[in-house]
Amino acid sequence: METTTPRAVPLSLFAFSIFYGGMVCIAGVLGNKQVALGPLAVEAGIFAFLLLVVTSSAVAELFGRATANRLVLIGFVPLILSIVLAEIVLMLPPSPGMPADRIAAFNTMMGSTPRIWAAGIVAYGISQMLNVLIFSKLKKETGSLLWLRAGVASMTSQVVDTFLFITIAFYGLFPIGGLLLGQLIAKVVLSAVLVSPLIYVFVAIGRRLDGASPAAPVR
Repeated sequence: METTTPRAVPLSLFAFSIFYGGMVCIAGVLGNKQVALGPLAVEAGIFAFLLLVVTSSAVAELFGRATANRLVLIGFVPLILSIVLAEIVLMLPPSPGMPADRIAAFNTMMGSTPRIWAAGIVAYGISQMLNVLIFSKLKKETGSLLWLRAGVASMTSQVVDTFLFITIAFYGLFPIGGLLLGQLIAKVVLSAVLVSPLIYVFVAIGRRLDGASPAAPVR
């Protein structure tokens, strides 16, 4: 019988994949709170979402666009399963000994409508794929300016993410113009401030991990 050699997975790609899956799941939970950053109000899930952008961009930088796209596609698995599990847990009866205020708080935080879940799935897939596409396409034009292509890709994908999510989730329920504008400004500013420096940190971590445990890149 022929034996096949297992495909080597670089340590950094393994670590980034675990981290990415965690951020996909926690982003929706954090999004239940709006935080004030000076004059800007933004849902807290943006912090996890920006880390998704940084991670997929770092993977694109280290291993190429195809691998980064696979990472985004695999991210649908924890995203959808976490939604399904949340719905199952919400349907199960609570323990008689659980305080009523905790039950109400859990139901408020974890409960959502199918329209909002659908908005999150669509916005995630399109915006993350767009981020990887723009980041990879700009590599020839920007050369060593990693911060520039990371910032441009992040800001563009955040605009698309915000437009898709708010439109799909809330259009027709109430006027969305003010909410849309405020979220766009906040997310573009946060992308410019956070993503550009963080991409250097993530790429450096990836190279250090693979320097300690070399493996052939998976493309």
